[in-house]
Amino acid sequence: MRLTTKGRFAVTAMIDLAQRQANGPVTLAGISERQKISLSYLEQLFGKLRRHKIVGSVRGPGGGYRLARPMNEVTVADIIAAVDEPLDATNCGGRENCHDEHRCMTHDLWTNLNKRMHEYLASVSLLDLVNQPKAKAIAAASVTLDDRLRSTRRDNVVFSA
Repeated sequence: MRLTTKGRFAVTAMIDLAQRQANGPVTLAGISERQKISLSYLEQLFGKLRRHKIVGSVRGPGGGYRLARPMNEVTVADIIAAVDEPLDATNCGGRENCHDEHRCMTHDLWTNLNKRMHEYLASVSLLDLVNQPKAKAIAAASVTLDDRLRSTRRDNVVFSA
């Protein structure tokens, strides 16, 4: 089994979003800048995440993305499944035709590995990932486009009597 870039990038982007959404919607441009992930690739991933109701979009000035569910209710398995990332260690996709159209001798081994991987990824929530000390330190150290935009908006607020 190997987790491809699609799944890794989706999880990374979701951690970034979860860490920053308390300050308002998070832009994909900001995630792209911080995580060095192509903006067009993020747009594709977030379209899928939105269709699976993991994130919601906010339109207009100050818009971006927010989590559609609490962090503790979003698992790594949810994120990976939403972006169509297959987690299958078998060669046959579970169809049992892996060896000359017959079941191979190691089919049960790989099927059990699939089950354990899914169980593990389903047990890890976005909140778990956000609360890791290294993730917190990295988030605190990065000032990016989202931060600069928020600062500009605050500076341009006009108060009238």
